[in-house]
Amino acid sequence: MARDGKDDKSMKKIINVVSVCAVVLSAGITTLATPVSKVPVARHRQVDQQRRIGQGVRSGELTPKETIKLEREQKDIRQDIRSAKSDGVVTSAERQEIRADQNQASKDIYRLKHNNRHR
Repeated sequence: MARDGKDDKSMKKIINVVSVCAVVLSAGITTLATPVSKVPVARHRQVDQQRRIGQGVRSGELTPKETIKLEREQKDIRQDIRSAKSDGVVTSAERQEIRADQNQASKDIYRLKHNNRHR
């Protein structure tokens, strides 16, 4: 069977389409395999809570003992985040635990800054 120019062009188009499909499919699989992590949200909350603690120290709203307690709480949350990320996947249960710890820390910061104890 003799090949003419049309058959070669058709074959090249098919190969190009298959190649493009393979690239798109592999990119899609890689995207699906990559876990979606919401840890950056936790990181932003950590930064915000550290800022609130620093502001409380500067204004005198937090005593040294209160500051130590809040800093220890922040250290524990940072450790939880590191531990959750250690296996490469942050599960929803881990996110929920981190969020609950951050919510409690936020309440503690507010409570200690507004308890009328000043240094």
